[in-house]
Amino acid sequence: MGNKPIGIIGAMDDEIKMYFGHLKEMKEVKHKMFTFYVGTFHGKNVVLVKSGVGKVFSAMVCQYLIDKFDVGSVLFTGVGGSLNKSLEIGDVVVSTDSVHHDFDATPLGFKRGQISYTDYRFFAADKNLLKLALLAKLDGHKIIQGRVCTGDQFFTESHKKESTYLVNDLKGDCIEMEGAAVAQVCTVNEVPHLIIRTVSDKADGTAVEDYNKFTPIIASNSFRIVESVVKNLK
Repeated sequence: MGNKPIGIIGAMDDEIKMYFGHLKEMKEVKHKMFTFYVGTFHGKNVVLVKSGVGKVFSAMVCQYLIDKFDVGSVLFTGVGGSLNKSLEIGDVVVSTDSVHHDFDATPLGFKRGQISYTDYRFFAADKNLLKLALLAKLDGHKIIQGRVCTGDQFFTESHKKESTYLVNDLKGDCIEMEGAAVAQVCTVNEVPHLIIRTVSDKADGTAVEDYNKFTPIIASNSFRIVESVVKNLK
């Protein structure tokens, strides 16, 4: 990773706004509909960006971070829904790997999540970034390593009950809408990455209410883990 900048992506305003009070020497770089915030964070060069929601936007900004800013690593930060019943709101999943749960070419003989005619299915996160994330400390909340399931749908409890493959087949710990797209771009480009997701709703039928209520609050846990990774990254 060397002295290359660290790319930090969040899908929504609530997922990146905490950084603005901490970025030094910040300048804005506009590209299409996106704004990239270039500066230093705890003495490290970083590029912060809000991607917008969904896999296409997140893949677009990730590739631009790599091509334009030559980032040495990418951290995706934000909130996600729980698939792991041991997780409480505010707990954090850092990715061992991630998968597109909505990529389904099983009628052609491929496994769910496998990109057709490739070996890509589970996109492994960088082990060093994962190790640093697990060293972070959160008051009253736990951090686990796990599998992130990504798709362009917002899942409620009824959706989760209908989609048993999320846990039974894919062994997912949390569900969200961007991570695997970033992971795929980073994997193809051979750039280390990590997905960091704070649980905003549990698998108990209250997804919409929990999401709207807790997103502004618990995004801070994702921020604290990213902060810890950046501080300790060599």
